[in-house]
Amino acid sequence: MSAFTIQDAEKANIQLIDDGSKGGQAVHDLVVAYQANRRSGTAQCKTRGEVRGTGKKMYRQKGTGGARHGDRKAPIFVGGGVAFGPRNRSYAKIVSKKVRTLALRRVLGEKINEGVVHSASSFEVASGKTRDIVKAIREITDAARVIIIGKSFTEETYRAERNLTWGLLQTAENVNVEELLFWGDVIIVDDALETLASRTA
Repeated sequence: MSAFTIQDAEKANIQLIDDGSKGGQAVHDLVVAYQANRRSGTAQCKTRGEVRGTGKKMYRQKGTGGARHGDRKAPIFVGGGVAFGPRNRSYAKIVSKKVRTLALRRVLGEKINEGVVHSASSFEVASGKTRDIVKAIREITDAARVIIIGKSFTEETYRAERNLTWGLLQTAENVNVEELLFWGDVIIVDDALETLASRTA
């Protein structure tokens, strides 16, 4: 268990952007896409054609001294329809694989340069107890928020992590840029290096 360096990444064939020259926009676009894709898009108002009510003309066209109107479902009346209100829609954004790869390279490179990435030969909690996973993590780092990236984890390890509010187990295949940015320190298990290398290639 030790710090994971740029040299370690090179040995594992993990491609990085560590000079901050590019990739910033890719990171922004990807995080915005993640957040947009979580939106339900179910807000919807009724138009004047959808609200309940009669279509009868309110009063005669001429002779009243008032403005001419059709039915009470017009947007200017209480209980009428809504003009230009929200409609059911999808907020989903599509980000290309090239942009995803660039963003991952940038964030991993920044994390390594900050010295918050650690390596571990293995990570397993056989007892399934939260106190044991806390002990295992604290042997590596004392950070306030930690994400552990491995190829896979045992059922007992997942059970131990279940009540851990400041730690997250994530597979190398599924970890994303938003998670890497949110969780402070990163622990990379050796069996995850091959997958990370393929995702940054």
